[in-house]
Amino acid sequence: MTPAGDLTVRVAGRQDAAALVELIESAYRGEGSRVGWTTEADLLDGQRTDLEMVLAAIARPDLRLLAAVDPTGAIVACCELERRPDGAYFGMFAVRPDLQGRGVGDRLLATAEEFARRQWHAARMEMLVISLRDELIAWYERRGYRRTSRREPFPYGDERFGLPRRTDLVFVVLDKDLAPGA
Repeated sequence: MTPAGDLTVRVAGRQDAAALVELIESAYRGEGSRVGWTTEADLLDGQRTDLEMVLAAIARPDLRLLAAVDPTGAIVACCELERRPDGAYFGMFAVRPDLQGRGVGDRLLATAEEFARRQWHAARMEMLVISLRDELIAWYERRGYRRTSRREPFPYGDERFGLPRRTDLVFVVLDKDLAPGA
């Protein structure tokens, strides 16, 4: 097992794309994702991402995929950070299911916040979470994120993001001030 302190977090490159897709899919979809607590398997079938989407993200100048790497060189967690005029967006957060609950996600989230604050001078971070994911929303709230009154529609009909098993999916917008002392 990998303790969170043994991880190195770095910006992912094209060479990491296939491993990132495998990690993201394992954390969100299918029976294997049920090993962890962040699965969306009861809400969505199909894919969460694909190689083309990850490569496009890596190529964007306003976006970084961060990879948490264990001492063997394996990517065990990742997230997407997008620079925005009003701060940063955090998404595509995935931790290998068998490592969830061991501090890996905490470490990567804190590193992502620090990256956005230092590299982009972002004063706030925003994210979208499926509104039905009460346990996940509570996890973010314990880390200083707040539910806003804003909602975003789920991309029904766009199979690139999954095949909904329900008709009531909507995203809640969470945000957090990143300014020191906030």
